[in-house]
Amino acid sequence: MRILLTNDDGLRAPGMDVLRKIAAELSDDVWVVAPDSEQSAASRGVSLHNPVRVIKAADKVYSVTGTPTDSVILALKDVMKDGPPDLVLSGVNRGQNIAEDISFSGTVAGALQGMQMGIPSISLSQAKGLQKKADVPHSESRLRHSRLEWETAIAHGPKLIRKLLETGWPKDVVININFPDTPVDGVKGIVVTRQGHRDFQMTGVDKRAHPRGGNYFWLTYGAQKSNPPQGTDLRAIYDGYISVTPLHVDLTHEQTIQGLDKAIGSVS
Repeated sequence: MRILLTNDDGLRAPGMDVLRKIAAELSDDVWVVAPDSEQSAASRGVSLHNPVRVIKAADKVYSVTGTPTDSVILALKDVMKDGPPDLVLSGVNRGQNIAEDISFSGTVAGALQGMQMGIPSISLSQAKGLQKKADVPHSESRLRHSRLEWETAIAHGPKLIRKLLETGWPKDVVININFPDTPVDGVKGIVVTRQGHRDFQMTGVDKRAHPRGGNYFWLTYGAQKSNPPQGTDLRAIYDGYISVTPLHVDLTHEQTIQGLDKAIGSVS
């Protein structure tokens, strides 16, 4: 099996090393084509107005001066055109991609592009900052908060991916996996979930005065918990489970079609 790896944190991100370890358990034919620099929250951005370079970093390893979507397109159309992959793995992201995160996630976008080009694709993310921390000195608490449980993804990822490949899924679907921020032996299980929805706004704006006049802004993003129902990706990760969510690109809200069509049809 030939596997293509990509991500949105960049070629040299810790999560890419984690993904390469996972892929090595599945195949000895692993290729990496990933952004040269961090592209978090790039969503499905495509570099239509700027040239993109592909740079060979090592055997079967390439960096792309563009987005995760660019990386997958260039991998399939150029780098691997003589031997396309059987599977695309995108990640492992530094932080969860659940609920509203999914719509602007570059990690999920990499998998979506693989699916769009006919390759079974999976996105993987390692959650952070959600589990209650132990009562420890402040300095140690900060250290624990900043450290990700990468070993959890390494330990559970290969077996889960094998099972998914054995089971299969529709061609217009990608699988979005999120690992909880718990140690390997703290994972409570694996649940198949639907995309959740937070009951508050995660985004904010930090407005600051520029020393030369005017203002500038930092866009911020919170990490506090919501109160989601059972069966959602949010609840699974909060409770220490691995979340497996099948996603597709059809954003149509079916329940609204009939009523909206009736209302618009009556407008003269």
